[in-house]
This record gives sequence, structure tokens and C-alpha cells, in this order.
Amino acid sequence: MSTPTAQRVEPTGLGPVKTPIWAIALKWLAIAAAVALAFYVATKLADDGHWFAVSLVAMVAIAVLAVYGTRRAVPMKYLLPGMLLCLGLQVWPIAYTVMTSFTNYGDGHLISKQDATEQNIAYSVREVQGAPRYQLSVAVKAGDPVATGEPHYLLTAPDKKTYDGTASGLEPLDPNGLVRNGIGRITQAPGFTVLMPRQVNARQDLRSFAVPTDDGGGIKAVGLSEAFEGKPTLTWDKGAGTLTDTATKKVYVAQDARWVPRDGQGEALPVGWKENVGLDNLKEVTTNSTIRDGFVKIFAWNLVFAFLSVATTFVLGMLIALLFNDSRMRGRGIYRSLIILPYAIPSFVTALLWASMFNQDFGLVNDLTGLHVDWLGNPWAAKAAILITNLWLGFPYFFIVCTGALQSIPHDVLEAAKVDGASPWRTIRSIISPLLMVAVGPLLIASFAFNFNNFGLIYLMTKGGPFVEGDASIGSTDLLITYAFRLAFSGNNPNYGLASMVSIFIFVIVALISVPAFRRTKALEEVN
Repeated sequence: MSTPTAQRVEPTGLGPVKTPIWAIALKWLAIAAAVALAFYVATKLADDGHWFAVSLVAMVAIAVLAVYGTRRAVPMKYLLPGMLLCLGLQVWPIAYTVMTSFTNYGDGHLISKQDATEQNIAYSVREVQGAPRYQLSVAVKAGDPVATGEPHYLLTAPDKKTYDGTASGLEPLDPNGLVRNGIGRITQAPGFTVLMPRQVNARQDLRSFAVPTDDGGGIKAVGLSEAFEGKPTLTWDKGAGTLTDTATKKVYVAQDARWVPRDGQGEALPVGWKENVGLDNLKEVTTNSTIRDGFVKIFAWNLVFAFLSVATTFVLGMLIALLFNDSRMRGRGIYRSLIILPYAIPSFVTALLWASMFNQDFGLVNDLTGLHVDWLGNPWAAKAAILITNLWLGFPYFFIVCTGALQSIPHDVLEAAKVDGASPWRTIRSIISPLLMVAVGPLLIASFAFNFNNFGLIYLMTKGGPFVEGDASIGSTDLLITYAFRLAFSGNNPNYGLASMVSIFIFVIVALISVPAFRRTKALEEVN
């Protein structure tokens, strides 16, 4: 009986790999840069008083140092960037939306009560006789929109000193680089965009805007090129929780996040504050008859739109893919390239092009068909136009996916079906379709979720309209996402808190639909 002999391991000639010095230096340079960036961000956050965010940034810096500064936790070196991006770009927006949904955050309720009260006091400034006047130019930071950017008052005092006035206060402005006219008014300033007179007139917020001063007064504009320094007429009694107008003797009390007249006569002060409203937004969505009825109507169309969009694009894409998968067809490469062309054109261009073709008077669709349908003005025609446009936009995607999936089906399976006498229809129904769904099933669910929130198509084609029966808040082609957008960013009183609550509903609905559907796709894998 022979005994086993130990196998000799031949030396490979490869020893431990020594990390080059330049790589180590580059690693520590990158770590130092990351820590320095975290320190810079933390100081900026600390200046604004966001101490919780400062703590988070400090934890990130410590994590970077601990993970990449040692030889341990090798898997974490690869996972940490993805985890941070996931937290910053996925988890945090969801958490912030949830937090916002329980507030009254919106137009007129953007800041704290303290800041809102100080702004109201600053806005009540009246000119004091003998007080200095300034040469005024209204500007915004370079790159900010002139219509909505934070206003900056570029001021030239009588002693020719220059200042930058904002809602936060007055700061000296470096005269270097300033261009002033003959009377000292600033016409150009580095880092700012000086507004034209018509742009100043278009901004309604400037009518009550005032720059607070250290002595409790404020600087307000008078006309387009001058500003005066005055004293406020409002006084704040923190103990009593009231504001009193010394000019009119009217007393204001806090109510619904605004200062309103205690006697109920007159208007509230212009600036309100952000506060927690509990479940008020949820109650508004579920009990307000206008929102509730509109929500149900929009939700029904939202489901139909998403389902028909996926069904029509998938069926058309699959049929064309089956047709072009026949080896007897010549020039398949050319046909496939032509089919993919609509997918290569930016979707917003295609949407605008189809919107023009559906024009009732000058559109190509009515010209070719001889019809006179108001495609974008009639509620049902608008829905049909949107579905047709989305079919054009979406079928190339499923054509590409189905073409790839069809080419991965083993030929011997199809040959076996042919030998067994299966008809072409039976082959498609019993062999090709089940195998196709294994690859396409998850994509159908993803496409449903995408179309459920297809904001771009609706906004570019109809902006949610047409609006009927004089109701400008709920359109015939609105999806929940366009409805939430209208609540948040348009109308007389944009309400981000209420829009956030609607967004949570959308999130829950999509999750309830997608989770069971993804579980069902697992059953399709058993086909293999």
C-alpha cells in the first residue's frame, strides 16, 4: 500500500506587494482634502446655527479618517462612498420631505418666528426727518435669477461709503471694482447683477423690503434710485406676545403662524413663520372636498395612464422585435437603427414637437386626417394625445430590450417546438413569452413607476390641462406629481408642506404597487 506523498509547491516568484510611496502620499493627500472639505462645510453650517448638521459632517469626517487611514475594514473602503451618496441623495430627501409634510412651509412661511417678526418690524420703517438718504441700486448675486434671487441693496451713503444691504443687515461693500455714475449710484459691482428698472418694478417683494440696521431701524427704497434710513413703527412685546403699531395703535397677536390684528379688523402682517402643524396637511388631503375629489380623479387617471403607457409601449416594441427577429428578413440592421431613432432624440424635443402636431388649427395630425379635433383643449382628446406621444417615446426602449431577450433564447428550444408541431402562435404564447418575461418583467415594473411620475411629458404637453368648470387647480391630464408641483410652486399661495404630504401619498402608492409586483417576478424565474 503506497502512502500519499506531500505535493511540492513550486514557488511562483510573487512576494508581498509593496505599496509605492507616491500611492501612500496620494492616499493621505485625498484623506486630508476630504477632512478639509468637511471642516469647511462644518464651519459654514455652524455660522448658520445648524449644529445637528455639523455633528453629521464631523461623523462623516471621522468615518473617512478611520476607514481610509488604517489597513482595517477593507470592504468598508469600497462601501463607504456608496453609503454616503445613498444617505445624501436618497435617504435625506425622503426624510426631509416627510418632515416638511408636517409643517406649514410655503410662501410667506419660510423662516422662523424670530426672523419673521424682525422682518415685519423692519418693513414698518418710516422715514425720519433729517435722516440720511442713500443712492440705491437693486441687485442679486451673480448667477441668481433676477426675478426671485435674494435682493441686495447696493447703497452709497452721503459720505460716499458703499454698503451691501440684505434682509440680514448692512455690510460694508468693497469699493474696488465698483462702477458708479456721476451722482455716486452703483451701476456695476463684481459678484452682483444689477437689476434694470423694469426688473425692479416686476418684483412685488421689494415693496415691503427693508434692510435692518443696528439701531433697530431700517433702510427702505423710495423710488428706483434712492433709499432712506428710518425707524420702525412696530414694537415687539415678547412677554405679552404682541406687536404694536405706534402709529395706528393697532395690536397684533400670533395666530396661524402670522401676526394678525387682535380686534380682527385689517390685514395680517406680510411675513409669517414656519411651524409644525401636526397632521393638518394629512387632514387637508383626506377631508377637503376639493382636494379629495380631485385627488381621486387624478389618481384614477394616473393609474390608467401608467398602465396603458406600459402596455402599449411593451406590446408594440415586442411585436416589432419579433418581426425583426426573423432571419429571413433582409436589412434588419437598417430597420432596427431607424426604429431606435426616436429614442435617440431628447424626449422634451419630441414632446414639444408632438404638442405642435396636435394643434387644432395648424397641427399636422388634423391636416392629415381631415379632422378638427381640439386635441389639447378637450379632456379626452388630450389624454389620447398624451398616450399616443408616450407610445412614440416609449416603444423603442422595449424594442431594444425585447430584441436582446429574444436573441438570448436558445435555438434548440425553438427547434424542439417546431419538431413537436407547435404553431408559430403557440410557440410565442408558450415558449417565447414566458422566457421573455423573465428578462422584461422587472423592467415593466420600473417602467410603470417611471410613468406613474412622468412629470416631463405632462408638463411639456398640457401642463396638466385642460382645466374645466373654472377650476384652475386640477387639470384633466394632471398626474399626482404635476398636481403636487402645482401645489408647491404655483398659484397665489404655494404650500410646500401640503405638496410634501401629496408626495408621501405618491411614494406609498408606488411602493404598494411595486413591492407585490417585484415579488411576482420571482415566480417568472422558475421558468428557467
